[in-house]
Amino acid sequence: MRMTEGPPLYGRDPLLRSLLPRLTGLAFDERVRAAREFHGDLPVVLVTGRHGMGRSAVLRSLAEHYAGRLPLAYVRAVPPDPDLPPPAPAGPAGAPFAPDAPGGASPAVASTFVELLAEVVCGLGPELRRHFPVLVPGLFAVSAWEYDNAGQRDAACLRYARLLLACRLAAGDEARLRQSWATAVDQRLARVSGPRDQAAVTAAVVAEYAERHRPDAARAWYRERFPEQSAEGDAGALGDPLELLGEWFHQGGDYRHAAEQTLMAAFLHDVASSYGRLQRWNREPRPLVLLDDAHCAAGLTFLDLLLEHRAQPGRTDREELVVVATRLGDVLDEAPAAVRRTLPDLVKSTGWKRAGLEPSAGLLAVPLTPLSRDDILLLLVPRHRSRPLHPYLASAVHSLTGGHPAATTALCSAALRATEQGASVRPGDLLRLDAEDGRPVTEALLLRLLPDRRQRDRLTVLSLARDSTAAEALAAHLKLEGPDQLAANSAADYLEEQQWQPLTHPDAPLVGDPLLQTLLVHEARRSARPPDDDRSWQGIHRFLRAHHAQRGEDGEADALRHTLATGNAKLVVAALTEEFRSEQDEQAAAHWLTCLWYAATAPTPPTEPDGDWTDERLPVALGAHDGRYADLHEIERCVNRLLHALWQVSEPDTEPDRDLCKAVGEELAYLSPRHPTWHAVLGQAARTWPVAARKKQPFPVPGVPGAPGTPGIPGVPGAPGQ
Repeated sequence: MRMTEGPPLYGRDPLLRSLLPRLTGLAFDERVRAAREFHGDLPVVLVTGRHGMGRSAVLRSLAEHYAGRLPLAYVRAVPPDPDLPPPAPAGPAGAPFAPDAPGGASPAVASTFVELLAEVVCGLGPELRRHFPVLVPGLFAVSAWEYDNAGQRDAACLRYARLLLACRLAAGDEARLRQSWATAVDQRLARVSGPRDQAAVTAAVVAEYAERHRPDAARAWYRERFPEQSAEGDAGALGDPLELLGEWFHQGGDYRHAAEQTLMAAFLHDVASSYGRLQRWNREPRPLVLLDDAHCAAGLTFLDLLLEHRAQPGRTDREELVVVATRLGDVLDEAPAAVRRTLPDLVKSTGWKRAGLEPSAGLLAVPLTPLSRDDILLLLVPRHRSRPLHPYLASAVHSLTGGHPAATTALCSAALRATEQGASVRPGDLLRLDAEDGRPVTEALLLRLLPDRRQRDRLTVLSLARDSTAAEALAAHLKLEGPDQLAANSAADYLEEQQWQPLTHPDAPLVGDPLLQTLLVHEARRSARPPDDDRSWQGIHRFLRAHHAQRGEDGEADALRHTLATGNAKLVVAALTEEFRSEQDEQAAAHWLTCLWYAATAPTPPTEPDGDWTDERLPVALGAHDGRYADLHEIERCVNRLLHALWQVSEPDTEPDRDLCKAVGEELAYLSPRHPTWHAVLGQAARTWPVAARKKQPFPVPGVPGAPGTPGIPGVPGAPGQ
């Protein structure tokens, strides 16, 4: 019997339908058992990728398909915020997420390790044979609050109530149970004669739990985890081990780490006791923990402690807990022993086996890769009969997004929605479509890819600069302020923090990711201020042109590019023509070609009615408007046509026009014999550039090794963003 399926996740089948069934022992979308690959020792699967690569979508799909079929906890680690109250649980105890909620499964959230562990218990508890008899008393002991802090008390007692209900240690209403615990602990504290501090609260909580649930076995287990404190080995000298656990936890530092290790050991001990030899013989599906955003503090602590425990050579608890976590960015150097596998590697067998005692040897890292052109074609299948889609729309989406899942899905959905409403969507229209909520699709995407509003607004302006140096100058000109440093440096640090790019030298592009750069530049164009404003499109590019012009020949290509971005093609053509006529040095041909192609990567200005520029690049490039330029010399008219042809084919979201690609070669071939020393270089470009334009590849510059791609100049057509 097949399970009900949600929206498909294209390109993720090796992870969802191959690896996870072999880990859990249960098929992804059918009610049948699956052969298992791992026995006795399971890897932690760490799904990695940038914002929008579908990390959360993978976990959400797993939660939707496995909920109700095996013990399942679905939790998202969130950064702790001291100014906000603790996050509210996502649902009642025993139901930490809602698979039938609009938009799919919603995870519980936790900002600390203890909160995360409690949410995992609430998810797994109702379905496991044993209901965490060792861990739950420990969670009570470490969750004590500061005396007279009502907010902390209510949050802790709510956690107590949810744990007790999920583990079937109590019955009734969650609110009443929370109030019962708050009242009972307050009454015990009222009878305390000594200091009423956090230790007193811990003692009161432990005493109340002991009176209600008698955790004798748990106390014996915890007593074995602590060192003897008397020379005679008198275990009684330890006092109550639950109280000691709470004191160590709140003492912080090494003591807290030891307490957290103890809690993780208790958790895994309870899981092992619940899923023992009988369950393995009966091939019962293994319990599953889904942990989203494990790069945050709570998630890191959970994974580190889990991997440390599993790496212990003498451990006796061989729990078979399946953990799938996500991480923003790649697995860094702190996990040297992690095993990395691509998605195709997961289809039949991962070949994973623990190699050594390094904790990171327990990691199986799986980076999410971009979608293919074939995947995008499947996303562009109309839901209803409507007018045919543009034949190269999938190619345009792939060229624009590089297969980035979030951007691809958003653009395909917007294109289908516009088509069903009667619009004719061409490749050049993709960035001008609206998202489902009515806002521009580029704005909706940037809200998701760059969560910080201040940095997003700052980068929208600074993305028009070529590199960090130019961005700093622009920020100073516009009086953009950073929180505690230069605005450009702050923006660069933010991009590095969000895993969009590593910190680079000042001559590198400020925004190195082509998709993000394209979205930011389009948003800058869409939200451009009036022409008389310093922050207008024209004002920004005029400033940047002047900034680069001061650098002399080194800044010529950038100055021409910013000139063209204002729509002043006439001035760019005049400058290129003058250099063509006056320069005799054969080596200067490479510089001229570099200036030509790099100028042609300029983003187009705002069009009418918002701007005063009209897009006539195609007819100008094909000579339809040559009559306007009758007063110019034929070489200047040729440069004009060539520049406009390159400007058009450099657009990242358009399918190359064959006539335009042919025109590029013809114009270069016309110029080649008309220069006394450049004819060989121009002739070679006349043969190679039309091919590069058709294939959307970098334009090779003869005589320049590795060009394009010199420092500060992106190496793809259309970069650094249209």
